[in-house]
Amino acid sequence: MFKLPQLPYLKTELVPLFNEEQMTFHYEKHHKAYIDNLNKFAETDPSLNEKSLEEITLNSTGGVFNNAAQSWNHTFFWFGITPAGKGGQPSPDLMAAITRDFGTMDELKAKFVDGGMKTFGSGWIWLCTDAAGKLSLVSTSNAAVPFTGNGPTPLLVADVWEHAYYVDYRNLRMKYLETFWSQVNWNFVSENFATKKVRNLTTAMK
Repeated sequence: MFKLPQLPYLKTELVPLFNEEQMTFHYEKHHKAYIDNLNKFAETDPSLNEKSLEEITLNSTGGVFNNAAQSWNHTFFWFGITPAGKGGQPSPDLMAAITRDFGTMDELKAKFVDGGMKTFGSGWIWLCTDAAGKLSLVSTSNAAVPFTGNGPTPLLVADVWEHAYYVDYRNLRMKYLETFWSQVNWNFVSENFATKKVRNLTTAMK
């Protein structure tokens, strides 16, 4: 059985990015619903309990995939943000890759925000790396993740489903994305870049 991961901060500590009401709806209701649904699938297919969340996401379709992937996406999203002023800085290796592939941090931010704005409807905007360390931005719809089909490895993600930001920002997605960028957990992103492997989130949810 999977469980809601424990956040590395209090629900009240993400201001100005999110207030407590936004966190309660998104984390305790939306995210939890995906996990509850995945556990219901596991009741009829107990083999799911023997697999990691990453394995289920890579090898399932339909409702199982949607709920497994959304459980993974949301956990990755929460770990990629942090209370204001505690995000640290990109590692030297990551900063060198950002400079090489985007020019400057400001240019990366501008392209990340633009990618999030251009993600139509519900979805995600990801900063990713390939095995050689080349960075890219990937937009996915609904529950899709970049790493299916031998795709790139996620380093950071912003949730652009409306439920992710509507309590605090209403329809101002750009303001949300710009505020998100100011509270990125660069230590988390740098760890992901160092390994260049899909993050194992299963242990945080068991």
